[in-house]
Amino acid sequence: MRLPMNEAVSQLQLSGIRRFNALARQTPGCLSLTLGEPEFDTPEAIKQAAMESLQNNDTHYPPNNGQSFLLEKLSHFAERRGLQYAPDEIIVTNGATEAIFSALTALLNPGDEVVIPVPAFGLYEAVVTLCRGKTVPLNTAPFSFQLDESALRACVTSRTKAIILTSPNNPTGCVYTKESLEAVAQIAQEYGIYVICDDVYRQMVYEGVCESFGVLFPHLRSQLIVVDSFSKPYAMTGWRLGWLMADREVKQQIEKVHQYAVVSVTSFTQKAAVTALQTDVTQMRETYRKRRDAVLCALRDMGMDVVTPQGAFYAFPSIQKWGMSSEEFCTRLIQEGGLALVPGSCFGSEGFVRLSYCCSQDVLSEGLARLRAFLSRL
Repeated sequence: MRLPMNEAVSQLQLSGIRRFNALARQTPGCLSLTLGEPEFDTPEAIKQAAMESLQNNDTHYPPNNGQSFLLEKLSHFAERRGLQYAPDEIIVTNGATEAIFSALTALLNPGDEVVIPVPAFGLYEAVVTLCRGKTVPLNTAPFSFQLDESALRACVTSRTKAIILTSPNNPTGCVYTKESLEAVAQIAQEYGIYVICDDVYRQMVYEGVCESFGVLFPHLRSQLIVVDSFSKPYAMTGWRLGWLMADREVKQQIEKVHQYAVVSVTSFTQKAAVTALQTDVTQMRETYRKRRDAVLCALRDMGMDVVTPQGAFYAFPSIQKWGMSSEEFCTRLIQEGGLALVPGSCFGSEGFVRLSYCCSQDVLSEGLARLRAFLSRL
């Protein structure tokens, strides 16, 4: 008889996004609009930089936190966005996922609480659980997916250690207003809690201004952790490259987790990362904006209520008028309509579904046609 495994791991479920994507693959002829996987391939210049690095035998252990040339470029990249982080305040990570994992592992003691505005990417809650912390969801749906100060205050206790902000948001695509961020800043200052900004979609903003928490509130720098990724803006999801920036003392604690968890990021990808930072993403962003506009027009024509996403590449329409749970809706849509979306319950918000529009135009058009046909039969 074997001993039981880690209770925190045992209580976790595998990603709901992946589960519905797998169900789509198992269903003949089913189209999938589930994953945030850009249809674009990694630009040739980025791939060439990696190949040249391999040819030059950049295959040995790199420094734990990243090569100095990449750290310097990331520091300059941050400066162009109004953020001041020295190279020794940056860690190159195995994607934003590892950055989130390392940051929360370094921050949380058992029983510590993390406020997560929902809907939110399920990774956050899973990592908090693995750290033996407690997730406190902040429902943003009643406020058009913005942050209400009174609602936020109701979530904060003496055990609150951090709040996680994703702007543009996954799954809504909404960008937090200055007023939303001011509410967070006020409470963070009062309670000393950390603010983790997941900025992976920051280069995918179509209109308006995506306010930077760090630029607006430099006095909270010692409590701020910024996470970013090469995956979405440069079509590098399979490269698993990201980075984390934090005040030097905070970063020194996070790098311990990073070192013991992954040692370092693959050496020959780091020169490719430098090339990526010099890549213009305007054309890709404009392509997504046009698809967003087409998706919004189609969804509203079908009678679906949806808040306009200002960034990322997701729409998060309401399905409440059809009187079924999001999981039932998505299951039936696969079985009866040949289309896979992701239930809002996977993001902590029942009554919605997520549609990803970063696929090809042909797949998107056919997917919307199938959704229209499915709704017409309900």
